[in-house]
Amino acid sequence: MTHTANLDQPPAPAQARAAQRGHRHGGHHHGSRDADSRLLVAALCLILALMAAEVAVAAVSGSMALFADAGHMLTDAGALAAAVWAARLARRPATGRMTWGFQRAEILSGALNGLSLVAVAAAVLVGAGERLVRPVPVDGAALVIVASTGLVVNGIATWLVARADRERLDVAGAHAHLVTDGWAFGGTLAAGVVILATGFRRADPIASLLVVGLMLRAAWPLLRSSGRILLEATPEGVDLDAVRTHLLSVPDVREVHDLHAWTLNSDLPALSAHVVVADECFAGGGAPVLLDRLQACLAGHFDVEHSTFQLEAAGHSGHEPGHHS
Repeated sequence: MTHTANLDQPPAPAQARAAQRGHRHGGHHHGSRDADSRLLVAALCLILALMAAEVAVAAVSGSMALFADAGHMLTDAGALAAAVWAARLARRPATGRMTWGFQRAEILSGALNGLSLVAVAAAVLVGAGERLVRPVPVDGAALVIVASTGLVVNGIATWLVARADRERLDVAGAHAHLVTDGWAFGGTLAAGVVILATGFRRADPIASLLVVGLMLRAAWPLLRSSGRILLEATPEGVDLDAVRTHLLSVPDVREVHDLHAWTLNSDLPALSAHVVVADECFAGGGAPVLLDRLQACLAGHFDVEHSTFQLEAAGHSGHEPGHHS
């Protein structure tokens, strides 16, 4: 006998967070996605225009730091485009083949953002290493002008993306790209000033190495978070041992097994469990009451929105070929 409980009315402190999630997953959710998409598209246009100008100046000036910034901005553009793509996919309705819709598109976008940061960082690292060994003449004035302009444009783009929902991993990835680029422009500006003041040509590849470090620092949390979700790891805020203990404290619950918790996307955790109960719950019609108790127990202590409980008699687990602890 199988019953399903959907935890739609969790009490505080989980209530506020779940209500916020429900607001995003309701009618306002699609409006929010549309608004986020407009902000992301505006930021994308700014970044593409700046990137084109920076590539042209880098080719003329011979600056590795500007090429590094342009390469990073290419990943910025990719991150923003991927976030727009993910937002549009997420608006598609669920189907018989895609029962959750395309909710995980944002996670794929976040993972691609992290991987792109690592790839560009590796390429810049090689180029900067060569310039450190054999420095080349660099136009310091070009660095100062482009970096100053880049700081302004990047600041506007970062502000636009910051207004979107940064709890989404794809938006968080795009924002991380832009923030890193802001620091990179600051490093390029400093390198230009040093070259103008002292003629120290290695300041340019040193600034590039700063960009590499910032890229790797931004990539790690994106890859870690997206990897955990794609591998269906237990959400960081959920302790399964504590969940099991709380469920076992409910009257008439004899055993809990096949307990799993995972995250569908950045704001939608889920949990399922097989709950062995006393036989009289079925004989006396107490199963619905028990489900209410399980719901109240879980909702009162854990921030899990989608939960499914399978109620079983004591001898049922022996018939389950896929039994897990």
